[in-house]
Amino acid sequence: MNGFRRLFLLPGRSVLSVLAALFLVQNLSAQAEELSQPTGESKRISFHRIISAGGGITEIIYALAAGPQLVGTDTTSSFPEAAKNLPSVGYQRNLSAEGILSLAPDLLLISPAAGPPAVLKQISAAGVPVKTIEEDYTKEGLIKKIRQIATLVDKQNQSEPLLARLSADFDTLEKTRGQSDWRPRILFLLTVSQGNLLAAGSDTPADAMIQLAGGSNAMNSFTGYKPVSTEALISAAPDIILCTDLTLNSVGGLEKLLNRPGIKLTPAGHKGRVIVMDTLFLLGFGPRTGQAALDLNRQIQSYSDSKSTL
Repeated sequence: MNGFRRLFLLPGRSVLSVLAALFLVQNLSAQAEELSQPTGESKRISFHRIISAGGGITEIIYALAAGPQLVGTDTTSSFPEAAKNLPSVGYQRNLSAEGILSLAPDLLLISPAAGPPAVLKQISAAGVPVKTIEEDYTKEGLIKKIRQIATLVDKQNQSEPLLARLSADFDTLEKTRGQSDWRPRILFLLTVSQGNLLAAGSDTPADAMIQLAGGSNAMNSFTGYKPVSTEALISAAPDIILCTDLTLNSVGGLEKLLNRPGIKLTPAGHKGRVIVMDTLFLLGFGPRTGQAALDLNRQIQSYSDSKSTL
């Protein structure tokens, strides 16, 4: 009953909406239990009020023509444009139970980065199924991800043409990648609070995209994202710096990025070799990932003529 009581405390909630939410919560427990069962002979459940916390997940849902089943998204869900018109539940790493429950969802789909854990536990305790879509930053992992989401939104038939297009993109990527033997050292930079820079190590979407596009990660001696010192930047000696549009805006533009301590002393900084891409397009691992890797490969190869000079 504590979860029900919190619903009544939400400001601006009408009696009818509270009753509707209570009815929904009472009937979601069975769905949550069914969702946790192994697939196979279990009864198919169709979800019609889904919240997606993860830009790649949201993009896949729309690509499967399941957009009408969404009632809310998080701030990383920037594509397609329709996703930004839905109610926002905030940043996926800092979700609010009250905000999510107020939308009366019958399913919450999250990326492994979503949290905090206590909030997810609270949402689950209220009877809303919470399903984590695991990430594997490979072609095979992406196919598995799309199939999993297609099953959850009951769009298995729509997944086949989507997967066919994705496979075609990866086939083109493989052929394009084989046209050059240059594997430049690429440094991916990400900004966090107060403009501090983090570098992407292995086991990150940035690392995977660099390799898919035919480059090598200049910071592959660690996993995840770590702060990068001036000395580490110089030692990494990247041929190209890769970042997202959000990161470039956060540091104040290209000129300020290149003037950061250490960066201008690298081959990439000296020659101004910087590639900037849309955040979700580059890192989302969704339907456009093959296209994003192709785009990155083309931009990498545009610098090949200057590879032998600083």
